[in-house]
Amino acid sequence: MIGQEIPVANPSPLPSHLPDTVLELAVKLQKKPLPEDVRHSLQSFQRAACYIAAAMIFLRDNVLLEDDLKLDHIKPRLLGHWGTCPGLILVWSHLNLLIRNHDFDMIYVIGPGHGAPAALAALWLEGSLEKFYPGEYDRNTKGLKNLITRFSVPGGFPSHINAETPGSIHEGGELGYALAVSFGAVMDNPDLIVTCIVGDGEAETGPTATAWHAIKYLDPKESGAVIPVLHVNGFKISERTIFGCMDDKEIVALFSGYGYQVMIVEDMDSIDDDLHNGLEWALAEIKKIQQAARSGQPMVKPRWPMLVLRTPKGMGAPKKDTSGKLIEGSFNSHQVPLKKANTDEGELKLLNDWLGSYHISELIQDGTPTQTVLDVLPKKDEKKLGQLKATYDPYIVLKTVDWREFAVEKGQDVSCMQATGKYLDRVFQENPTTIRLFSPDELESNKLDAILNHTQRNFQWDEYSRANGGRVIEVLSEHDCQGFMQGYTLTGRTAIFPSYESFLGIVHTMMVQYSKFGKIARDVKWRGDLASINYIETSTWTRQEHNGFSHQNPSFIGAVLNIKPDAARVYLPPDANCFLSTVHHCLESKNKTNLIIGSKQPTAVYLSQEEADEHCRLGASIWHFASSKDSGGSAQSTQNPDVVLVGIGVEVTFEVIKAAELLRTLCPALKIRVINVTDLMILIAESKHPHALPQEKFEELFTADKPVLFNYHGYATELQGILFGRGSLHQMSVEGYREEGSTTTPFDMMLVNKVSRFDVASRALRAGAKHNEEVKKNLERYLGEVEKKVDTVRQFIAEHGKDPDDIYQVPTFE
Repeated sequence: MIGQEIPVANPSPLPSHLPDTVLELAVKLQKKPLPEDVRHSLQSFQRAACYIAAAMIFLRDNVLLEDDLKLDHIKPRLLGHWGTCPGLILVWSHLNLLIRNHDFDMIYVIGPGHGAPAALAALWLEGSLEKFYPGEYDRNTKGLKNLITRFSVPGGFPSHINAETPGSIHEGGELGYALAVSFGAVMDNPDLIVTCIVGDGEAETGPTATAWHAIKYLDPKESGAVIPVLHVNGFKISERTIFGCMDDKEIVALFSGYGYQVMIVEDMDSIDDDLHNGLEWALAEIKKIQQAARSGQPMVKPRWPMLVLRTPKGMGAPKKDTSGKLIEGSFNSHQVPLKKANTDEGELKLLNDWLGSYHISELIQDGTPTQTVLDVLPKKDEKKLGQLKATYDPYIVLKTVDWREFAVEKGQDVSCMQATGKYLDRVFQENPTTIRLFSPDELESNKLDAILNHTQRNFQWDEYSRANGGRVIEVLSEHDCQGFMQGYTLTGRTAIFPSYESFLGIVHTMMVQYSKFGKIARDVKWRGDLASINYIETSTWTRQEHNGFSHQNPSFIGAVLNIKPDAARVYLPPDANCFLSTVHHCLESKNKTNLIIGSKQPTAVYLSQEEADEHCRLGASIWHFASSKDSGGSAQSTQNPDVVLVGIGVEVTFEVIKAAELLRTLCPALKIRVINVTDLMILIAESKHPHALPQEKFEELFTADKPVLFNYHGYATELQGILFGRGSLHQMSVEGYREEGSTTTPFDMMLVNKVSRFDVASRALRAGAKHNEEVKKNLERYLGEVEKKVDTVRQFIAEHGKDPDDIYQVPTFE
């Protein structure tokens, strides 16, 4: 029947055809009951936190239920997600106990970020909100009222966990990458354990599917550990989950094959006993694996512990609403269980009974949690889940390496990536535990393999790269690389993510989510600085003629441009020395999203070390050597050009230089200024970006009234958008990647995308003719000469299947 609702709460999965013997792989522990006082404290904390979490969704007054609820006690807009909260609180309470008993560092990464009420309730109870928001969310009546009444309203905490949430290192809005972030956080943090709770809805995502394999990249000698908790409550927003429809045999078989020991916690009658015993077992297994590795006898393919927690969705909520629809154990509890509680007396009565069932007056007295609630907490404030320093002020500054030691002589052809690989090799040597490189199996292809001169890859399931302290993780999952980088950076270290240009877009939204976390973090006064995240984008469309159309996609530039200007940085260094200078700068920068785009193929080196340093400092400069000479001889190049040619990107800049070389011979009367832009953000209109050139400087560089012809690496519309807001847009034209070219030659890629030297020369002649009578008089002849050269090159390519041998000769100017 269309629209039929599931008629039972918390339905069981259909049985699988796997043999019962599969369950022998599951971990089964002897039942060991908790001491009654500990159980009472755990359950008191759970009840108090569940009450506060539910109250945050509904109440604007009478927050401690001192009277029966009335309609005017209920918020006019009911916002929040209840369904995941009880499970998150259950785990939080047990992590408190585990830390209290063993006194170690733990971070709790919550995949279902929409469960913010659970986290905030627990943080208030443990005093972490009071620490970071004194006078606002103190552990007293006023602080609690503020927390409850301001939730999901302007000025209060948002409905999802974010950087304002103490203890958080994960923006939990977009589901899927909590697990990868968790593994990144524990790398090179040998004493840290992250418990990561993954919702069974989130577990359906691609990033999570690959992140389960992260244990294979975790060296227990040098790194901490992750305790994954797969929280199976059976439902997403309005549908059952895949894992909720898998029986225990299917789940055990799946995760055992991945390399885990699986313990399933599902008996609601003994849930606290079983969860406590399961976490104690997981901690003991981790210590066993780590001790073996740290004593020089690492286990081969250790089976790391994980828990599967089965609880009803939205447990504790009313069984049904006034219309008879299921709530607890149903998708109807995912967000607001009683959606009409602010208008319907019947639902208001259900809410009153629900909140009353927690007996909050027994747990919070005079606005303060009772000692029974607090007994389960870690004894040391700095060990509490909301107060671990690694989550809010962890930054470790890299020991710097002078890039100039690796500078190359100008006038030769050098790969930006090969030069950078040698530089990063030294950086990794000087910082053996605070920098890592995460790459999707492209290090050799991208010519960064010099990094491996003094380190190795780190893949614990490969006999040739396990247990060797390797700094490089190569996994063919951009999602894993991004998640690892985020977790590693958010806990204070520095990471680099090199990739083929065309495939960085896979992590577009992950980068955006991280940038949103960072944007909020910069406004939170108690959060410290972090290293920037650093993307090296190479194997670009300009040299992907051999792989074809599928490997041509520079759109990640636009993704970075769209984030907040104070964080976004896009660099297109024109040669190896500029690339080295830029990488050095980015590794020292903080709180930014850096995208550095360059070529892996040998390309011309135009600037010396000193010139490259100055050029990168300015972000753009006139290249006098390629510009027309000054007629008066007093300046380095013409002060009154007929046309300005601008290159942005390695190969397209080379074409600009070759165009200038061609025009100097073909039409010496045309006065040309050649500019290279290495920092894309200087072009943005003044006041919209901290790097933006003042308009006076912009006009000094590009002129106020002459044609400016941009040859741009990315999509033309991106650059047009950047230039919008600058004066005299009518004098500017942009050519960039046009989505043309498949399997062809490198120079044919320039031709079909209209960014070749011949295209630039023709544009320059047409534009210059408007300001130069001699050019105007002979324009058709000049254009005809250029077209002949195009025909000659195209004919050569067609006949020989390659570019002419002299096509990439370094330009010379007499």
